[in-house]
Amino acid sequence: MRHRQLIAVTAALAAGALTLTACGSRDDKAGDNTGGGDTTVTIAVDAPLTGDLSALGLGIKNSAELAVKQANEKKYVKGVTFKFTALDDQAQASSGQQNATKLTADKNVLGVVGPLNSSVSESMQKVFDDAKLVQISPANTSPSLTQGPKWAEGQKARTYKSYFRTATTDAIQGPYAAQYLFNKAGKKKVFIIDDKKTYGAGLAGTFKGEFTKLGGAVAGEGHIDPESKDFSAIVTQVKSSGADVVYYGGEYPAAGPLSKQIKASGANIPLIGGDGIKDKKFVELAGATAAGDLCTSVGAPVESLPSAKEFIANYKKAGYKDDFSAYGGYSYDSAWAIIEGVKKVVEANDGKLPSDARAKVLEAVQNVSFDGVTGKVAFDEFGDATNKQLTVYKVEGDDFKAVESGTLAG
Repeated sequence: MRHRQLIAVTAALAAGALTLTACGSRDDKAGDNTGGGDTTVTIAVDAPLTGDLSALGLGIKNSAELAVKQANEKKYVKGVTFKFTALDDQAQASSGQQNATKLTADKNVLGVVGPLNSSVSESMQKVFDDAKLVQISPANTSPSLTQGPKWAEGQKARTYKSYFRTATTDAIQGPYAAQYLFNKAGKKKVFIIDDKKTYGAGLAGTFKGEFTKLGGAVAGEGHIDPESKDFSAIVTQVKSSGADVVYYGGEYPAAGPLSKQIKASGANIPLIGGDGIKDKKFVELAGATAAGDLCTSVGAPVESLPSAKEFIANYKKAGYKDDFSAYGGYSYDSAWAIIEGVKKVVEANDGKLPSDARAKVLEAVQNVSFDGVTGKVAFDEFGDATNKQLTVYKVEGDDFKAVESGTLAG
């Protein structure tokens, strides 16, 4: 992610920085009006707000909501009052699709931030695209969501023009982890495990391709059911494989117990995963033996960016009891991209929303470019973030600590 100057960032944040989903029409009958005749625009979030992945989902919700609040406080879009709503998808594709249908039926909704899971997004994309409703995920990393099912064969095709993301993809994240492990951590023999889901299997696949290309050996491969917490069968295979590292494609609810059981078996080797395991919950579940485990995550550590200082301060001031977690900054920027899109459309239409507001906001979002919490925010022809930076983290104490940030070599 590119760093912008603190002054510019402060201005952007003060102007109101994030959150998405959106809004009504210039016709008062079509949309609620508050604040002395302002048009109401709704920005929505879809994420797992309950269940095992709620630590990440609540961070997404709170961060987007904060952006909406700040946009209203600063009156960032003249004549528009932003409303916020959040729906719980429980990390389930069926729930996500139902939520997408519900949101498209509300004509005041002009943009949606989320979801967390790539598999959930697969069930939502067509619903949003048919309605020309902007969707921006702060967390989805499956390359096929933007580049089509044949992206790995070099046949990239954007299926849904309404879909964007502020997170970089597993086409970069998996290989970045492989380069770090092989070239810098000195790991040459890996056991690869995934949970057979869209995110986990895809990430493991891109990791394997780069690791073997570099000259690394695959000591073994296997899959687990993330709903099970007894991984003894695969742990036995890991122990006897001679691997010096385990790569796991999946999320922290299973990754934590898996790491703990691997260490308990006597295989004192680190586990590394992607952004789906980057949460303190992983460390809690993995226990004391998690020290030295690794993960990669999108972007630079938010805490290290001068541009994010005001976001962090405002988040704390708002009193949210949940952490902004791995995707807070990206959620804020996703929402803010929608707010910027609404602003462009309103300013181009004599201070009002046109009757085809959704389609116009969609067009505007494709061309937004601004200094956000996480760096420069813009989208390429596929709807992918132009910011490709990643970070490696290592477990120290009760949390992940940044080791290094960079971009994929070659």
